[in-house]
Amino acid sequence: MIALDTTKFETGFVGKMNFLVNVVNDRLTDEKDQPAIGMILCKSKSKTVAEYTLGSLKSSIGVATYTDSSKELPPSLDDGLPTAQQLEEQLAIASQEFES
Repeated sequence: MIALDTTKFETGFVGKMNFLVNVVNDRLTDEKDQPAIGMILCKSKSKTVAEYTLGSLKSSIGVATYTDSSKELPPSLDDGLPTAQQLEEQLAIASQEFES
């Protein structure tokens, strides 16, 4: 799971990501799947604040900064990643299942 924010890192982002990772692990994975990993990409972050915020979480969540780039992924990476449409469809399914 990836969350992209155009602002600086906020501690509340981790709670939201932890919630989403837990929903995916509970509702969308089965025994053969590895636990979900959450990535929070922000415009900027304080390493110290991010480390304290992630401190004792059991979920695999990382925080990183990103650089806005219009470059496309190399074909070797692009082939293995889902499209934006596929991600949106899976998110819609997960949302519907969660609300049920």
